Amino acid sequence: MQIYMDGEFVPKEEAKISVFDHGLLYGDGVFEGIRCYAGKVFRLTEHLDRLYESAKTIMLQISLSHQEMQKAVLNTLRANKLKDAYIRLVITRGEGDLGLDPGKCKKSRVIIIADKIALYPRELYERGLEIITVPTRSIPAESLNPQVKSLNYLSNILAKIEAINEGAAEALMLNTEGYATECSGDNIFIFKRGRLLTPPTYLGALEGITRNIIMDLAKELGLEVGEGIFTRHELYNAEECFLTGTAAEIIPVVKADKRIIGSGKPGEVTRKLREAFTKLTAREGTPITS
Repeated sequence: MQIYMDGEFVPKEEAKISVFDHGLLYGDGVFEGIRCYAGKVFRLTEHLDRLYESAKTIMLQISLSHQEMQKAVLNTLRANKLKDAYIRLVITRGEGDLGLDPGKCKKSRVIIIADKIALYPRELYERGLEIITVPTRSIPAESLNPQVKSLNYLSNILAKIEAINEGAAEALMLNTEGYATECSGDNIFIFKRGRLLTPPTYLGALEGITRNIIMDLAKELGLEVGEGIFTRHELYNAEECFLTGTAAEIIPVVKADKRIIGSGKPGEVTRKLREAFTKLTAREGTPITS
């Protein structure tokens, strides 16, 4: 495996950063997860747009231009001879001192990893997964804007730990008012009476790229879809529920906090959206050879 590090490719075993890098010391940096399907990178422009927006918000200057970053991503896939892959793009603040001042970091660091990923066993996509509500709450939007995909994912990690400790595959996170926001690494949707809902971003949910694609595909299928506030009561009584994310794609949820969702099996709407999403990823994307 070849890792892209600041313009050079190095073997995985030699890919190292300084212990004084603020990405390590403080989680000071941003990242993106991107998919490549059959030799085409899916929604590369949108992912890079979000990366640069996250960096701008935290005043992190990325050393590569948007176009240079795109070339670097494609070159990383070529270097690893991958046509189907998950790409992790990491921008750290760079090497500084032991203080918090980001001004002490002279140059940001760009790291690109291309590999395989499987968040959930394949069988869960067929039979559905169980989620539980966890004690850890989503970070309030007024504290840290959820649209910033920062390297500090500790709240999400704690939520995942809490779910695993209870034997569940995924964690549902609420905001401080008790409204559903998202899961530890995915956006959440519920479907009932012909209406598809996902929590609004101002509650503390990331505006996921797959989330937005699913909303567009749902409209094409003639469904009523939009952002909407809902509690666990609405989740428990939904006809269908599913999660979305770049790594997870679309995965059905059949049980929440021991309550069976709908029929207890992946629903028809979820199935149709999964099929539509698969077709979309097959026909769209930036070719590695470009």
